[in-house]
Amino acid sequence: MTPAPSRLRDLPAVVAGIAATVLGAGLGELAAALVAPSASPFAVIGGAMIDLAPAWAKDLAIDLFGTGDKAALLVGIAVLLLVVAGVAGALENRRPPWGRVVLAGLGALGAVVSLTRADAGLLSPVPSLIAGAGAAVVGALLVGRLRRPPRRPVADPRADEGVTRRGVLALSGVAVMAGALAAFGSVALSGGARAISAVRSALRLPQPATTTTVPDAADLGIDGLSPVITPSADFYRIDTALVVPQVDPATWTLRVHGLVEQEVVLRWDDLVALPQKETVATLVCVSNEVGGSLIGTARWLGVPIRDILARAKPTAEADMVLSRSVDGFTASSPLEALTDDRDALLAIGMSGEPLPIEHGFPVRMVVPGLYGYVSATKWVSELEVTRFDRAEGYWTPRGWSERGPVKLQSRIDVPRAGARVEPGSTVIAGVAWHNHVGVAGVEVQVDDGPWQPATLATAISADTWVQWSLPWEATSGLHTARCRAISADGSTQTSDQAPPAPDGATGWDEATISVA
Repeated sequence: MTPAPSRLRDLPAVVAGIAATVLGAGLGELAAALVAPSASPFAVIGGAMIDLAPAWAKDLAIDLFGTGDKAALLVGIAVLLLVVAGVAGALENRRPPWGRVVLAGLGALGAVVSLTRADAGLLSPVPSLIAGAGAAVVGALLVGRLRRPPRRPVADPRADEGVTRRGVLALSGVAVMAGALAAFGSVALSGGARAISAVRSALRLPQPATTTTVPDAADLGIDGLSPVITPSADFYRIDTALVVPQVDPATWTLRVHGLVEQEVVLRWDDLVALPQKETVATLVCVSNEVGGSLIGTARWLGVPIRDILARAKPTAEADMVLSRSVDGFTASSPLEALTDDRDALLAIGMSGEPLPIEHGFPVRMVVPGLYGYVSATKWVSELEVTRFDRAEGYWTPRGWSERGPVKLQSRIDVPRAGARVEPGSTVIAGVAWHNHVGVAGVEVQVDDGPWQPATLATAISADTWVQWSLPWEATSGLHTARCRAISADGSTQTSDQAPPAPDGATGWDEATISVA
């Protein structure tokens, strides 16, 4: 009988390493649910990877996966972890104890990283240490069975070896099942998310002192055209939080400090007791490509930030407010944008309901005219009045501009790119925006024809997008439609193509339309 190739002889050890790691990861997640929910090993490593990612990597992830970028990151971490686990298993089989050292080292790495997180606590390293120790011990035990000599002489050592290999594979299966059960147990024990969800459901928002009316003529009523108000369930979510913070309004506070004459601390009851303003505003992610979907409009309820800053009285030298989330994210907003006549809010409501948890419950910032990375801080807990030459937001040292005014843009929604339409009368329609400036017009070009003015819907305000449409007599063949917006300040949307980094994409949106 020919001996098994070396790499096949390592296969049970590879499986054992993977199984041990699955069990260790499950135990780590279970430990996190019990003692440090924000220090889940996956969340800790994933958060660190987000922090270390350069601008191009962030853009690539969003371009490939959209709002599913976080799920894709977690899957990527899991795949990489399993690869390392398999290598550790083979290493333990060939050169013990280095395999278990690798597995324990992964846990130690996670523990160290957990202490660097903004919400780190005394128990934050515990889940990762348990995960690493569990994987190392179980891996050593499983692989050790493969290397253990038979207790008594056997007629065919290779047959005995086969029995051992099958036993290790069976035990590996048990370890995987145990790890999965531990992971499911961590979900069952994560009562914090359910508790905050219950608090949100029971919350009743105060009535606004001032409201915003959405004109009937703001919606052109065209099938396939983005609705004027984006449903909350469809509103884009781009942030750095792998684990959504669970913040109880009863414990929430906002601290305003820095270059101010008087430090201000607000609690939830203080905030909701103030006059509330309702406004409709469009938010845009700086990662939005030309023609992209990382944009949405909602009806927001909250307190004007300028009213809160007026209490603190910023000093004359201040020119920036560094907002901070409970998870450590920071955004650098020009002080002027938070104190002028725009409806920059500490928002508590979104489209008639308390903020969804993933959109910043209980309090977030909404600042019309600025990209979200320099303004839309969710789960906000701190406003530091400072200067641009003394502090910087989360994304600035990662290659993004320190200031992020929204650029003039337009998009074709109907017909969709690549759509097939029948010859005859149809319509080309879409949306345009130049937040806090306004849109004066939109022009459309089909193939190499002249630019034609589109009909604009009634804008809600300069802080929202506006729908537009153009009748079109479609003829058989393949056509290209493009659009460009004209701002209320007289400027025309540039045709120069630029990527999102470092301060927002530019160019004209185009749609290829097949008429047959």
